[in-house]
Amino acid sequence: MLGRIHSLESFGTVDGPGIRFVVFLQGCPLRCLYCHNPDTWDPKQTGKYLLSPEELLAEVLRYKSFIAKGGVTVTGGEPLLQPEFLLEFFSLCKENSIHTALDTSGAISSQAVYKVLDVVDLVLLDVKSIDADQHKKLTGVRIDNTLHCLNYLEEKNIPVWIRHVIVPGWTDDDLLLEKTADYLAPYRCIEKVELLPYHNMGVRKYEQLGMEYRLENTPPLSKERLENARNIFRNAGLRVS
Repeated sequence: MLGRIHSLESFGTVDGPGIRFVVFLQGCPLRCLYCHNPDTWDPKQTGKYLLSPEELLAEVLRYKSFIAKGGVTVTGGEPLLQPEFLLEFFSLCKENSIHTALDTSGAISSQAVYKVLDVVDLVLLDVKSIDADQHKKLTGVRIDNTLHCLNYLEEKNIPVWIRHVIVPGWTDDDLLLEKTADYLAPYRCIEKVELLPYHNMGVRKYEQLGMEYRLENTPPLSKERLENARNIFRNAGLRVS
């Protein structure tokens, strides 16, 4: 079994608790308008690395002393496109007492996916938009599986950090932010919400790939609007970072 790996980062500080070894898997079914890694979309590309779970673990163990108080995060693309590889890799990490986190959109639903969720220590769940119509326009896919994933995580009491990008003209809307916060507030599995300001730093990559960036004229989110969103979520009783 080989995993198609786009890239590796040995010193991640924003993808879960502590210092983390971050694995970016190749392939994604979403086409988010603000995606800054469009080079991860094609699942047929092998990526920079083609590794077995054991080979990837060996790479991680080179940095075990650095990530002792952190762990490993697998992201993408959408890592759950490769569930069998993930299950084997996360199981090996568990055997070596390494904390595991999965960064996912929750857009894929299958028994193989649920097996992965059952072994992971933390899920970073990307909620693109709570509005079904807007979600489809933003990502190209329906929101249903993401919400099913959140319900499964709640049922199994698996710790979750929600990630939500605030995009001017899209998700930066007070009524929509309130709707999102109110939807998430009852979930006991949610430890905190990470509100991420939209930025346009990925534009150059689109240019290099000869691709159209459809949010080209969208400005970065202001500090004031980010703080506004944080206050809305805090007022709903959610922990915000």
